[in-house]
Amino acid sequence: MLYSEKVMDHFKNPRNVGVIEDADGIGEVGNAKCGDIMKIYLKIDNDIITDIKFETFGCGSAIASSSMATELIKGKPVKDALKLTNKAVAEALDGLPPHKMHCSVLAEEAISSAIKDYYDKNNIPYTDDTFKSLAHSHEEE
Repeated sequence: MLYSEKVMDHFKNPRNVGVIEDADGIGEVGNAKCGDIMKIYLKIDNDIITDIKFETFGCGSAIASSSMATELIKGKPVKDALKLTNKAVAEALDGLPPHKMHCSVLAEEAISSAIKDYYDKNNIPYTDDTFKSLAHSHEEE
């Protein structure tokens, strides 16, 4: 079997799908090579991610990765969300096929991008290190 039960579950019944109209942070990333596009919406209150939604255009692994990533950081402090790695997303899904690992990378980048948007909108200072996943993104492609 190519995909774990968890991947299939999050693909067939994705969590947190949709749009947050008055989102505090929005991140959109895409991988032109495979055509996956991921958009993450964050609601942040007192530095806690109180709500998170996503829209993903892509394969089952991309949808499952988005769904799992949103579940992993919902209700968590922003700084915890920034620590979310693609490996953690893939592990939570009980693994992804090697050629689909980029989907979990997209999820990590989309979340970072949404938090960066939130920081920018609220003039919250950050260093280049804060968003290092965005800085080195796609150099391996």
